[in-house]
Amino acid sequence: MSQRGVFYGWVVLAAAATVIAVGMGALFSLAVFLKPIEDSMRWSRSAISLVALINWIAMGVGSFVWGALSDRIGGRVVAAAGGFILGLGLVLSSQAATLGQFYVTFGVLVGFAVGAFYAPLTATATKWFTASRGLAVGVVSAGIGLGTFLMAPVSRWLTSLFDWRVAMLLLGDLAWLVVIPVALLIRNAPSDMGAVALGGRSAPQRDYSTAQVLRAPQFWAIALTHFACCAAHSGPIFHMVTHAIDQGVAAMVAATVFGVSGLASIAGRIGCGLLADRFGAKPTLVAGLTLQAAMVFAYLFTREAGSFYAAAVVFGVAYGGVMPLYALVTREYFGEKMMGTAYGAVFLISTLGMGLGSFAGGWIHDVLGTYAWLFIASTAIGAGAMALAFAFRPPTLMAQGATS
Repeated sequence: MSQRGVFYGWVVLAAAATVIAVGMGALFSLAVFLKPIEDSMRWSRSAISLVALINWIAMGVGSFVWGALSDRIGGRVVAAAGGFILGLGLVLSSQAATLGQFYVTFGVLVGFAVGAFYAPLTATATKWFTASRGLAVGVVSAGIGLGTFLMAPVSRWLTSLFDWRVAMLLLGDLAWLVVIPVALLIRNAPSDMGAVALGGRSAPQRDYSTAQVLRAPQFWAIALTHFACCAAHSGPIFHMVTHAIDQGVAAMVAATVFGVSGLASIAGRIGCGLLADRFGAKPTLVAGLTLQAAMVFAYLFTREAGSFYAAAVVFGVAYGGVMPLYALVTREYFGEKMMGTAYGAVFLISTLGMGLGSFAGGWIHDVLGTYAWLFIASTAIGAGAMALAFAFRPPTLMAQGATS
């Protein structure tokens, strides 16, 4: 297959990135819908931000459940099923009449559906690449940035043309029309097509059970670092649009700033994947977390559109760049067989950080009338994530410890 034409692994990466772009773009569109929903439904900003917390908890549970399923039935079926539930959740959300209904439809259904994409498809991608694995994971992760870049302005544009309900309904239709057909292009492993991974077969590794993964100290080191990292950047990401509007930036410009950060994150994801292939995942992760903490702090000084665009570019590179690295270190420690389960569990814990950070931003704003303390707290938590990353042991030492 690889000698006669394009290596099919690249098709798998493109399909996975597209599915993730639609799914994560729809999830993050809540940041654009926040202000219109607040104005239309008279729900408080913290009450709407609680939807994001439910989103991330449901996505985390979904990542673990769907990831474990992908180890057994493959990422193709999992992604297609997630696409169906995603479209259903968005369509039902567009008709929600009460906050409780919105919590269930957008919070639970959309969140659980999106859990079928990133962790399972990242695990699938690692099976296709032995060489350039960092690049492969970076390309899949770039789907998140692409989704944010495209879906934020589209959601704002549709809301301006119609209202938030019609915009959300159309996003649900888009999920059905794009995710399900594209998911069918995914193949679960090179062996399904009589091929081998790019770079050859992986070296044999110890087989872990689910219980052994969850008991491993290194699993918790990775998971808690990912949790702190997400808690640090989720509030600034989720409240980026409303913070800019509060500072006097026009609504469409604010949505575009949000999209620019997503676009910049694509460069960060692919670039850090390449750097990880060259220098290793751990040092690249520590550097990325350092830059992320510095840029969160810089938001204390953003006031005008120009400064928001500048901060969005560098912040996007930072938070985007660190994301694929957790998949790489998980694969290094726990191997291919349990990758979906292990990374799904890591991602479950990280999503709690995403949800708490998003909710805390709304709560802080409602109580204190400013986002300043959000950025201060997020900077401190980001510095904590950087410190935790130094605790990662070399995979060879962990393997020796596990077998001794």
